[in-house]
Amino acid sequence: MKSPFTALPLAALLFPAAVFAAGPAAGPFDGTWRTKLDSMKFEQKPDVYEIREGVFKCGTCVPPYSVIADGIDHKVSGHSYYDTVAVREMDARTVTMTNKLGGKVIFEDTMMVSLDGKTLSDALKDHTGAKVATWTQLSSRVSAGPAGSHAVSGSWKIEHVPDASAAGTTVTYHMTADGLQSNYNGQTYDARFDGQPVPVANDPGRTMVALKRVTPNVIEETDTRDGKVTDVTLMTVAADGKSIAVINNDHLHGATTTFTMVRQH
Repeated sequence: MKSPFTALPLAALLFPAAVFAAGPAAGPFDGTWRTKLDSMKFEQKPDVYEIREGVFKCGTCVPPYSVIADGIDHKVSGHSYYDTVAVREMDARTVTMTNKLGGKVIFEDTMMVSLDGKTLSDALKDHTGAKVATWTQLSSRVSAGPAGSHAVSGSWKIEHVPDASAAGTTVTYHMTADGLQSNYNGQTYDARFDGQPVPVANDPGRTMVALKRVTPNVIEETDTRDGKVTDVTLMTVAADGKSIAVINNDHLHGATTTFTMVRQH
């Protein structure tokens, strides 16, 4: 259930961070950057859900799983950020979901289908950082669920993110002599441009990051978990130094997300 924000280096939809002390020779990535929500574009297979006869199924989760939709934590396996899922049918159009890791809440999602059944609104909370990040995600229906299933059932294509808290859209970078430091809501890394993986401190998913400097204004980030590539992200600072164009390729889900981050200071 990892949202686009956490898929971008983070998901690179990132949390507020204390600004690193600027070095004597600031690089093009130095500073604090915030994502422009209206710049986000999603290329991915539709999300597939089903709730029928009291059972919730997530067909596009990696790996897929099914749990009883009774609001109780149920064990799932194979997911880096959660090991239990609790799903509850609130009414004919609304479902809540809570994912936990080791008993700690990681993600919360309230899924609500519009009256005409064509739009799915996800109100999400991400607890993986020092501050809780919140945002709304809107998806359009691609196909209906099976007869007799809950309105959430079917396949949905993410269209846009109309709002997000400041805690979910800001990141700070500081360039060193031969690498890059990043602070993402208390999740940090200090990596060299040598392609060697280093851990992301305080990340519950235990992500490793490897960096390559393609050109002075372009950095490629490769994320891995348990030795498997999960994301490859290309970040390009504009010639005027005021924005970063981001292309994130999510290898787990076969998805690509593009967006622009704007310099704050």
